[in-house]
Amino acid sequence: MNPTLKRSAHAVSLSTGRLTAGGRMVPGFLIVGAQRCGTTSLYRALAQHPLVLKPVLRKGVHYFDMAYDRGPSWYQAHFPLRVTASRLRRKYGHRPLAFESSPYYLFHPMATPRIAGDIPDVKLIVLVRDPVERAHSAHTHEFARGFEKEPCFERAVQLEEERLAGETERLCAAPHALSHAHRHHAYLARSRYAEQLARLDPLITRDRVLVLDSDRFFATPEPIYDRVLDFLGLPHAGTPVFDRHNARPRPAPVPAHLRRTLYDYFADWDALLTPWLTETPSWRL
Repeated sequence: MNPTLKRSAHAVSLSTGRLTAGGRMVPGFLIVGAQRCGTTSLYRALAQHPLVLKPVLRKGVHYFDMAYDRGPSWYQAHFPLRVTASRLRRKYGHRPLAFESSPYYLFHPMATPRIAGDIPDVKLIVLVRDPVERAHSAHTHEFARGFEKEPCFERAVQLEEERLAGETERLCAAPHALSHAHRHHAYLARSRYAEQLARLDPLITRDRVLVLDSDRFFATPEPIYDRVLDFLGLPHAGTPVFDRHNARPRPAPVPAHLRRTLYDYFADWDALLTPWLTETPSWRL
């Protein structure tokens, strides 16, 4: 579809959705990150389940990070009608769950308190991977999309502290502000998973947070998928197809000296991640 027509169709759908927002579902769970860790692949696997209902328009609504000023009716307009959920419940004998996947939620400083306040019973799913590989993948991704102008990963890492200086504080002080650098240039910061997960602790109990090692998910998806269904309290239904989505070829590997430096840099953060995973991260074995 022509991009202009697609935007117009989305606008019409949202307008209709807002009129019926009171009769629409709210998410039962969210995939909140991390970026470049397989969130799209898990989203598409779960969307094949008949009792898992994806957003009407797009995978990630980005309400709690980028569009909170649009209000709860705008957000709820993205989800299926409750009558659809009731029909599925009668058919399968189990309550369906709506969800979305916005990988900036985990990193944005205001997203967690907003989620906890607006959907107090929601469950969160987090995927993590080798933090050096995630950072490198993110740089390739942002450069390919034109959000990063520095082609050298090592130089982008060197620039990160300066680029991000004061941005978290600014986002907290001006709740509806946006930050290009915070969203697109946080290569090391978004790989410090335990730092981001620590923000959840005071607001969302750990029994409502599932942290998954994406390398294990891609290696053996079936048991990880089963674990997700158990976490969500959903029955097994159908046979999902597991594919890797949004992978980008990288022009060159991380230089050996930089990999060693970053591997050591993330060591303490990875140790703090272990209790969340309940096992040693695969990249530390």
